[in-house]
Amino acid sequence: MTSIGGAEMVDWNLAVATATRLVRPGPEVSKDEARAIVAELRRHAKASEEHVRGFTRMIPESHQPEDTPVLVVDRAGWIKANVAGFRELLKPLLEKMQDRRSSGPGGAMLGAVGGKVTGVELGMLLSFLASRVLGQYETFAPASRELPAGSNGGGRLLLVAPNIVHVERELEVDPHDFRLWVCLHEETHRTQFTGVPWLRDHLQAEIQAFLGETEMDPMTVLERLREAAQSLAGARPEGERDDSGRSIVELVQTPAQREILGRLTAVMSLLEGHADYVMDGVGPAVVPSVAEIREKFQQRRARGASRLDQALRKLLGLDAKLRQYRDGERFVRAVVDEVGMDGFNRVWTSPNTLPTKAEIAKPADWVARVHRKADS
Repeated sequence: MTSIGGAEMVDWNLAVATATRLVRPGPEVSKDEARAIVAELRRHAKASEEHVRGFTRMIPESHQPEDTPVLVVDRAGWIKANVAGFRELLKPLLEKMQDRRSSGPGGAMLGAVGGKVTGVELGMLLSFLASRVLGQYETFAPASRELPAGSNGGGRLLLVAPNIVHVERELEVDPHDFRLWVCLHEETHRTQFTGVPWLRDHLQAEIQAFLGETEMDPMTVLERLREAAQSLAGARPEGERDDSGRSIVELVQTPAQREILGRLTAVMSLLEGHADYVMDGVGPAVVPSVAEIREKFQQRRARGASRLDQALRKLLGLDAKLRQYRDGERFVRAVVDEVGMDGFNRVWTSPNTLPTKAEIAKPADWVARVHRKADS
């Protein structure tokens, strides 16, 4: 546990306890219904493997990728898994902030305030997110007895059953079709990381480089967490402005980080857009109501929720994630239309064949760089 001045910077256990206590209860289902939903999600996750691999052709039939577990969890389970992941990923940043504890008032203030305040505020944010995530492939998941993961330090697929049920009811779509549709998206992420051996290490190196370049003082971290938590609680001081609407990610950028963030944005746009493209491509053959589901789901994304929800999305950078789905899907569709699925799959050859942020917006430039150079 990283600490400043003898006090823990983040009380991770308190973050879990706070988020678990504050998260809204899921939709009402009987025990028998819950067991049936869990069983169906597991069946759909298994079936999705074959559907996704057949459509994407990313994994040769002779190749056996690393097996990573599929876990159907409730909101509390998602919280525990993500706190463990955050704790692992944020180690370099927290260690750097510890080294700066004596430089300026930020370190002294955090040492006085302690990790309990930060833990509570992080817990409040996680409680907000825990009711919104349908599924997630945890790339850097540390294994535990309660939450197993793949070998070599990570990999597990989480399906958040209460959230899936909530959305299928809200959209009034066929629940069996919707559950399979969600599994197709998340299985695509699983296939991306198990089928491309270098991708996990590359992404981890980029994230660690981004965190390693952070020049933000410890007090700013606390202020950003408090601002987000106050927004969630409706406790923002009257008349306080929102710092030009910048997200937490945007506030920590140095010039070096802007370059790294550009590359990360491109990769995440590719991964999210590819998953959207695949689930819609597979959908017509195995999800009879896929057109209705996609239309209603897109309307839900575009509509958003309350002003509070929109403010938090902006602060946490989640609005950028929605753009990644849209921009990435357009990139994948344009490339596949131009050079076919096998031609698109050259994107997975090495880090050098990943699209740049500019190429995500102009797919023809990626085709020209990767294909015409390789074929000339």
